[in-house]
Amino acid sequence: MQRADQTTKNALAAGERTVTHTTRLGGRDVSAQVQSWQVERSYATDLPAAMRAFSGSSAAQLTLQLGGDGTQPAPALYSPWAPHATGDLARPGQTVVHEAGVGGGGTLPVFRGTLRNRSAASGTDSVQLTALDGAERLRAPAELPRPYTGLYWGRPVATATWCVDELLRQAGILTSPPPRADRFTAGQPLSLVHATLHGGFATPFGMPEDLPDPRHYTWSRAGAPFEMALVPKGLPPGESGVTASWFPRSRVTVPGSRLFVEAWVNNAVGIGDTVRLDVDLNRTGTGVGTLSLALDFVKGQAVVWSLSSDVSVPGSGLVWSDNGTAMKTQRGVWHVGVFLDLTTVSGSSALPVVRPVMTAPDGTTWTGATGSFTLTSGPQPVSELRKVRLVTTMAVENVQVTSGLAAVPSASEFSQAGTWTKTGELDEAILPLRTVPKVSGSQWEALGQIAKASMSTAELDERGRFRWRNFTRFATVPKEADLTLTSVRDIAALTVTEEIDACRNFCVQPAKDYGAVGLVAGDAVVDSLVREIPGSGTLTVSYTFGEDELDIGPPDTDDDSVISSGSNFRVSASRAAGAPAIKGAVDAMVRREDGTIVLRLTNRTAQTLYTVTQKGEPSIRIVPLRPDKDPVERQAVSYVSGSASERWYGRQEFYGDASDWVQDVTAARQLADAMRAAGEYPVPVFGDVQVLYDPRIQLGDVVRLVDTAGAALDTLAWVVGITTAASPEGGVQQTLSLRGVRANDVPQDTGLTPDTPALPSPAPAATYADVTRTYATLADLLVANATWNDVKETALA
Repeated sequence: MQRADQTTKNALAAGERTVTHTTRLGGRDVSAQVQSWQVERSYATDLPAAMRAFSGSSAAQLTLQLGGDGTQPAPALYSPWAPHATGDLARPGQTVVHEAGVGGGGTLPVFRGTLRNRSAASGTDSVQLTALDGAERLRAPAELPRPYTGLYWGRPVATATWCVDELLRQAGILTSPPPRADRFTAGQPLSLVHATLHGGFATPFGMPEDLPDPRHYTWSRAGAPFEMALVPKGLPPGESGVTASWFPRSRVTVPGSRLFVEAWVNNAVGIGDTVRLDVDLNRTGTGVGTLSLALDFVKGQAVVWSLSSDVSVPGSGLVWSDNGTAMKTQRGVWHVGVFLDLTTVSGSSALPVVRPVMTAPDGTTWTGATGSFTLTSGPQPVSELRKVRLVTTMAVENVQVTSGLAAVPSASEFSQAGTWTKTGELDEAILPLRTVPKVSGSQWEALGQIAKASMSTAELDERGRFRWRNFTRFATVPKEADLTLTSVRDIAALTVTEEIDACRNFCVQPAKDYGAVGLVAGDAVVDSLVREIPGSGTLTVSYTFGEDELDIGPPDTDDDSVISSGSNFRVSASRAAGAPAIKGAVDAMVRREDGTIVLRLTNRTAQTLYTVTQKGEPSIRIVPLRPDKDPVERQAVSYVSGSASERWYGRQEFYGDASDWVQDVTAARQLADAMRAAGEYPVPVFGDVQVLYDPRIQLGDVVRLVDTAGAALDTLAWVVGITTAASPEGGVQQTLSLRGVRANDVPQDTGLTPDTPALPSPAPAATYADVTRTYATLADLLVANATWNDVKETALA
């Protein structure tokens, strides 16, 4: 329920229903011109009506009747052809905020959204406006990344919950800090990796590469810095923590780049006190350079390492201990990061200049002194950014890598305070996915599809905040009510319905089992031209990509000693065959767009470069990946033979739809079990419950119904639909749709003897006297050659 001030609570307790309202269109108060209003909210679903609280989406609708301002009638002011000075207030797309209260208390939010249409009846003083809530913000085309990594490792790469979070992020509905620079603009900072870890390793920017074994971690909202976190629950053999890694969306070059690597952690949740963020650099040949931020909250140390896989390149580490007291003593949410400046050059190597930064649970931000590596301690030869790695023993959320920042962020820039508002709320992660299903339609339609498949609810509340709830919310029967409604005072009308169609005691949920599905490389797309990349310029090319082909990371930059087997390209300063390869000179960025893969190559040198192989041929090579086979459809059945439900109501079946969102039998069984638990007995539905207006009531609330006048009941019920209407005369009527939290126990049939479902065939009852009348002698009976049954029937004829 919404929170109300004490004046409102007192008025509601006293039965006061003098309603006040505030209505704003385009930010302007038009409350005095509102003639009537109505708001409708309910869960929509294809499940049996009595079970509709368990899934579906809810988009609220507001209908307003608006009058004139006393000088001109409403159509002259607000019709489609009215002057823009007044008419734009009621144009489609205009913002609407409606609030209401009772008894002189403060008003509570009722609706927040945008206008959909307006209708002005000429000759009247009325314009009708219709608005929809924040679901309108989710009308853009739905799009989700489809990484190949889950099929490569045979492990979950995301969950349905992560997909919900990503669709919300695209619409500006945020559950954690957004990417620092999500859009590409030449010469400006760019987010290379942004992994929320809200139930998945997938990311819209970048590509997951290494996935941990799901036995060693869980997703948890408890203790998460913002919404949900990756929480280790066991160390993999021989490892120092749970490990995940990502390819960046752009392989920036070294020397010449500045990188900011950060994450939010909770050192009070997990199995240890360490976390490490690595940046791997792809050098010539098989060499790999690594820059790391390693934090140990027991030792109270922050260490930045500059390492090399080549023993001829000396590695080194820098230690900061001046923030050690806070690290050792403060338990809770920390924001940690490191600024890596790789623009200082000596010869062909970058000499990293680094600064760690940390914000403690008490809000204090510490920025370490500048540390520098030298040619003899931690240089980084020419290379490209290959991947970012997380190794953790504690809860982690929002791993982010940004290139192009000019300097280490200030405390306010580091926190991103004031740049975003948390307007979404998720539930626990459900439905693990090895591959992200294809989506179509709008973001709101895609959310509805996920809600339907996962028995979840999606809604935007009266404040415009999004709430996602999965089936576990309704699986636990509540013990207490948010509000009590009685027939003595609150309830004006009540209809209770119970139907056998609401009973489901044999539930089947299909699953698309990807357990045996792997990856196969498609036909490589080899460029037909040797292309020119101007000095300090860019080259953009696109290649057709099939719908069944999965997303890939940026291609590697090859040299003359190693040629990678996947997507790659090679650049040289000459078109001629035999010209040497140039390493660490070209940033490679890839994105998927309208059935194509778009590759952007940016030359970080002043000289012209060419995409050419050592043989003088075109070098750009893109290798698509796709599933090697279709998943096997399996079924999970939830059924108890001979249960009380089956004895009383017969076998009542429910078959869920086959969906790409259910990818293993375990998840399918959870859904089937939840459906049977909800529908094993027909739960009553309370329709058209007319009550005294209470602006605090929300969808999903639990109310206690006490009817001593008619139906004689005292039970708890979920609110699954609300309609509130205010008439021109000033009266307000509120009608609720409710679903009982449980059935009224098992039938007893005390004193009843139910009739059999069918009558048996009538049995003839011929006597000896009847037979002798038909067959006077034994000879007559023998001549008839009849069976005993024939004899009886003939005798009675």
